[in-house]
Amino acid sequence: MLSKMMTSALRATAALALAAGLSTATASAQTAEGYWQGVQKSGTLRCGAAVAPPYVMRDPASGEYSGFFADLCREFAEVLQVKPEFVDTTWDNIVAGLQAGKWDLSLALNRTPARAMAVQFSIPAMEYQISLAYNKDNPKIPAGATSVADIDNADVTLAVMSGTAQDKAISAAVKTATILRLPTNDETRLAVVSRRADILVDASDTNQLFTQSNPDWAVAMNPTPALAKQGVAFGLPHQLSAADVEVVNIFLEERVATGHVEELIRKAVDQVLKASN
Repeated sequence: MLSKMMTSALRATAALALAAGLSTATASAQTAEGYWQGVQKSGTLRCGAAVAPPYVMRDPASGEYSGFFADLCREFAEVLQVKPEFVDTTWDNIVAGLQAGKWDLSLALNRTPARAMAVQFSIPAMEYQISLAYNKDNPKIPAGATSVADIDNADVTLAVMSGTAQDKAISAAVKTATILRLPTNDETRLAVVSRRADILVDASDTNQLFTQSNPDWAVAMNPTPALAKQGVAFGLPHQLSAADVEVVNIFLEERVATGHVEELIRKAVDQVLKASN
């Protein structure tokens, strides 16, 4: 009798184990589907977009997005065979929104260790460096200035977009100068044009647009040592698998290697310059 009971118990245990194994296999099959397959099922690729020409631009009248990272969003959506959708955000919220699942990609995000603890990154689409743009006749800026230390004086005000990589970098570098944090790209430029601020802190290519638009008085300096020389990439959800990240990386690798990204950058720069003339 005892032997029969033990045999029955063993059979029951084996049956439970088999059921558990089947359940695990089913769950694995269900979770094997990648993130981008889920995006394909939804039919829409959501791209978090904070304005920073020439990376991302937004027409205030039509709401239409342009800029080379907006173009890359559209092209990746085409690869996935879905529609692109731009979700308006700010640089203060562009990481938090990605963490909260409000969009699938964050556009034009600088790769930093602090951000990498919260989100993942694709490979860089381009390299980035911060420069300092100012009026060459401003007596507060020493002639021959080459470093942040040279302009870090109590009477100097630096304008920067709040929450950006350049905000974090300049905040860590200056000890004496005043930092004027403003929400938009246009407001930082207006602050320098109106002399509310002395220096515009921004990406070197973005500041190049500013100096080209104001050739009579504006100059830009790439500080030595370099201030936040980083890659600019897609920000990706933290939970993406290595295979999901690789999908984006392969997409970008081809476009960088063929010079296509450079073409998109030139197109965006020409658009900005045309609008400013």
